[in-house]
Amino acid sequence: MWPAKGFATLEEARGWVQTFMHWYNHGHQHSKIRFVTPAQRHRGEDKAILAKRTEVYAAAKAAHPERWTKKMRDWTPIGAVTLNPDKPTWENTALAA
Repeated sequence: MWPAKGFATLEEARGWVQTFMHWYNHGHQHSKIRFVTPAQRHRGEDKAILAKRTEVYAAAKAAHPERWTKKMRDWTPIGAVTLNPDKPTWENTALAA
């Protein structure tokens, strides 16, 4: 997905970034937010999607318990998500100074 040879023009780069951002926000099911898209989460649709997944998993487990050796996957909505949570944030470093 990433361009191997760069871009010939600024317009080509902008077009690629625009396409990538649309895919990331509307097509990419992100693992850190329980495999919903960022757009679904932003619109608040994640709660209904994850509730439905819980129902589907529970029905599958009830129908075929022999296939389940562990607990069901946790589909509860995720709270706040941060980028690089182990790195100090600007606010934290500014307050410490």
